[in-house]
This record gives sequence, structure tokens and C-alpha cells, in this order.
Amino acid sequence: MTIRLQKLLATAGLGSRRQIEGWIEKGRLTVGGRVAKLGDRAGPGDEVCLDGRRLELAPPQPAARQVLLYHKPNGEVTTRRDPQGRPTVFDRLPPPERGRWIVVGRLDVNTSGLLLFTTDGDLAHRLMHPSSCIEREYLVRVHGRPGSETIRKLLRGVPLEEGPAAFDRILEEPSPPGEAKARNASYRLVLHEGRNREVRRIWEAVGHEVSRLMRVRYGPVELPRELRPGQWRLLEGGLVALLVTAGAPQRAAAPALRPA
Repeated sequence: MTIRLQKLLATAGLGSRRQIEGWIEKGRLTVGGRVAKLGDRAGPGDEVCLDGRRLELAPPQPAARQVLLYHKPNGEVTTRRDPQGRPTVFDRLPPPERGRWIVVGRLDVNTSGLLLFTTDGDLAHRLMHPSSCIEREYLVRVHGRPGSETIRKLLRGVPLEEGPAAFDRILEEPSPPGEAKARNASYRLVLHEGRNREVRRIWEAVGHEVSRLMRVRYGPVELPRELRPGQWRLLEGGLVALLVTAGAPQRAAAPALRPA
């Protein structure tokens, strides 16, 4: 039986479906010696090569699925290699039992906080797909003091290049001791999308620059307070099961924070 090439490789733990589609678009994958194209199908017995190297397509055993939580510090990039030589989020991770780590979503170089990794490419795809409506929660500090009308705009939606975007919930946080309250404001906010630099761009659309951004929750998984930047933790079976459930297409959960 054959299946879509990106699903076959993701099930084998070789990458997320989105990443594999990028390989196909760049002509890096071949099936039976022929350059693959989007929509191609293959099976475990087919010769599939990435950059000329044959891939092992045996799917991982269910027990081999691993999920890892990482506290990303500022200054690290969410790629395996960086042309500029900057440190990457993969540098500190332990080797997985099988396959390789696939990052669930991204954080830009100046954003810290929770990153999830898994050896299950299909799970990574479902956790990132917009149809899953999985919540992401952030702590953010912005320059200036947004008024009530600005907050309402952020909740109603603002225009971005690829379409309107909005926060699901916003809650103002107390300013840190010693910080000038008149110049900066801090918020805890929730949204259920993962577009590139989305939080920063939404704030920029209403005239406020983000000075600090940290993700503290992805779906049912929260960033532990005791986990320091650069540290990681393998998730227990119960939390992995929650993530698997969260990865199934679903409607957004009921609000837990009050709009500001």
C-alpha cells in the first residue's frame, strides 16, 4: 500500500510533514531515482532518497515515540544549522532513542520559553496544523501603555499580510518591581495560531513594539517554573497522551483568561 510521500516520511520519524514538503519543493527527494513532486505516493519498500542518500522508512514502534520539553533562551535559532554560526535549539538536546528530534513550531531568535520536540513526525504535524486550534500562551512586554480601544482591536482582529489575526484572550500583568509603569506594559495572552512572528506583528499593527516575549504554554503543556533556560525534560506518558489528544482536530477550548 502506498501513501503520500510526506506522510510516509513523517510516520518514519524523519521530519514533520511541512518540513518534508519543503524538501519536495526544493527537489531534494527522489523516489525510485525520479525527482519527487507534491502529491507523489510511496511505500516502505520503495527507494526514497534525500540528497542522494537512501532513507530508512521503517516506521518507529509506538513505544519509541518521545516528546521533549525545552526552555529556549534568547539568542538560539530554531534550526539544525545556522549560516551565521549562531547556537541552535538542537545543540543541547540529548540523542533520542530512535529517529531524530522534530521541533513543534518555532520561536524566533529573540523569543524565549517553551519548545516541544518529538520523534513522531505525524504528531508534530497535527500539533502544528491550524485545524487543531491548539492554544499558545505567552508573556509579553510592550513599549507604551495600550488603551482600552487598542486592547479591543487586538481581540477583534488586525490586518496582517496573509489575513487578519487576533488574540483570543489578554490579561494585563503587574509591572516588575522598579520598572517604570508609565513606559511599558506586560500582558499574558493566548492565541491558537503559529504564524511567523505573529505575536510581534499583531502588536506592531497597533503601534506597539514588543520588547520581551516568552511562551509559557503549548496546548496542555506548561513551562515548569523550575526549568531554567537551556534545560530540557522528557515528558511523562500522561502528558504525551494529552498532547496526542490535543493534536486531533478540535474546536478551540473555552476561555480561561478574562479579556483586559
